[in-house]
Amino acid sequence: MKILVTGGTGYIGSHTVVRLIENKYDVVMLDNLSNSKKDVVDKIDVVIVDNLSNSKEDVVDKIQTITKVKPIFYKADLLDKDAVSKIVKKEKPDAVIHFAGLKAVGESVEQPLRYYHNNITGTVNLLEVMAENGIKDFVFSSSATVYGNPKSVPINENFPLSTTNPYGATKLMIENILRDLYNSDTSMNIAILRYFNPVGAHKSGLIGENPNGIPNNLVPYMMQVAAGKLDYLRVFGDDYKTKDGTGVRDYIHVEDLAEGHLLALKKLKEKPGIVTYNLGTGVGYSVLEMVKEFSSVLGRDLPYKIIARRPGDIDACYADTALAKKEIGFEAKRGLHDMFKDGWNFQKNS
Repeated sequence: MKILVTGGTGYIGSHTVVRLIENKYDVVMLDNLSNSKKDVVDKIDVVIVDNLSNSKEDVVDKIQTITKVKPIFYKADLLDKDAVSKIVKKEKPDAVIHFAGLKAVGESVEQPLRYYHNNITGTVNLLEVMAENGIKDFVFSSSATVYGNPKSVPINENFPLSTTNPYGATKLMIENILRDLYNSDTSMNIAILRYFNPVGAHKSGLIGENPNGIPNNLVPYMMQVAAGKLDYLRVFGDDYKTKDGTGVRDYIHVEDLAEGHLLALKKLKEKPGIVTYNLGTGVGYSVLEMVKEFSSVLGRDLPYKIIARRPGDIDACYADTALAKKEIGFEAKRGLHDMFKDGWNFQKNS
């Protein structure tokens, strides 16, 4: 199989590309770079498409260092449908894993139109190009934000869906689009994967989360504070209905998350249809617990300050992962210590 990976130079996309190559998939990476070269080793084609809005070009070379295979890379934006169509017609992928999209909750509250246009229009363009070229297998990078502010935890896939911010709304709208698409064409094979806060990095220390500018997510922000790039961690609120007043989330090692995509892809080949899975650990950690664990990895205290709540945030969110374990054999193997150890190893090498 040849796999097209949108957002393949990004955080989760790059780790998934590594796992795909290691498992002998042919991969095409789509991101926003141009003039890439095709370098095929052992007849493995990896094609990435990305616009580099929140990633860097050198990730392609780092993937090659790790896997000994240089992926096929295209700098392109999903909003440019003609460009995506030309890439798909040329590469003829068998399946698509779709990561590309804007992903910051706070930013989405400030810039809702940008998020709706980028995430939804880009996905519709991609799905239309797939339909025009007879591509039926699609794995979608969704989010636990589609559960809104759940009445209880852990959260299973049958919980009511709602959103508290525009980012989450785009993910839920795309999920609805995919369900409508499947109802109109049951020959489609779709896996919707709802992520719970990926953290950590590849064990090599070569790839990890390296956002452009000041990070919007907790762990990369913590990493930059530890590295001296930022003065202190901002903890958004200490009056949530949780064990210590700070928000509780389910954090999963990005390597475990990447493995989940391969298991989902395999599932689509074994039993076609549409499926939805939570990908998390099933354990919730508060922000202050995260600070304590990272401080133990560092061997020193991480400075932080409590500030006002952030718009769109909720009290607690962690997964019930029983369905993914039962149907695709998914189970997170790495704990919080590994997440911080590997993430800090990457930060020190960056």
